[in-house]
Amino acid sequence: MKKATKVMALAAAMVMLACTLTACGSGKGGKLTFGTNAEFPPFEFVASEGVIDQYDGIDMAIAKNIAEQNGMTAAIENMEFDSLLVALQNGQIDAVIAGMTATDERRETVDFSTTYYTATQVMIVKEDSDITTAADMADKKICVIQGYTGEICVQDMGYPYEAFKKGTEAVLELVNGKCDVVVIDSATAQKYVSDNEGLKIVEDASAFESEEYAIAVQKGNTELLEKINKSIEAMLADGTINELAVKYTEAVSEE
Repeated sequence: MKKATKVMALAAAMVMLACTLTACGSGKGGKLTFGTNAEFPPFEFVASEGVIDQYDGIDMAIAKNIAEQNGMTAAIENMEFDSLLVALQNGQIDAVIAGMTATDERRETVDFSTTYYTATQVMIVKEDSDITTAADMADKKICVIQGYTGEICVQDMGYPYEAFKKGTEAVLELVNGKCDVVVIDSATAQKYVSDNEGLKIVEDASAFESEEYAIAVQKGNTELLEKINKSIEAMLADGTINELAVKYTEAVSEE
């Protein structure tokens, strides 16, 4: 009898462990940890009161909705942009949502969700700047944010540049006259231009192609990917993501 009791107790313990590791296969009652780089308004930034703890923005609201739609609680790990995919592969986080472009290079190591936002790169310059196209940056001092698509674009153009870890640092260089142009995502550029007098945005559709933002998960994690895709598709269909984009873009423009 004692032996049977021990066996039953062991079996129960194993079932509880399995439920802890897999949320009993239902995707409910657990925590979904997203990695981000909260230096990319209006997508992710630190606020006095955010939608997930102190983190706010379009991506944060999307992350919260995805977790809630799957019966989970969203948590955020804030880190350097270049560290996000490494943290994902190491299992430190479950997914990455950080205004991240789904590039072919990144697809080699992670799987991406359905696209939830399409953006393009632009140039932030001073109002009296003579930069009107990307080609005009050839003899200028260029600033980018390390790991962002803007850095890749400038690299592909063959121009020298200085990379910063934060968009605020790059824009401060421009404001202080230490560089001529900052290349960054269009929605984020609007935030920085609204925050700093004397700056403007220059677009060049022929030089900067549109890019698709998506959520990254570990390679082969089809169960989580399917849950995320289902939530994204629902939010695209009912207009939730579009409403969030309008809300946060207008909010940062009015600050």
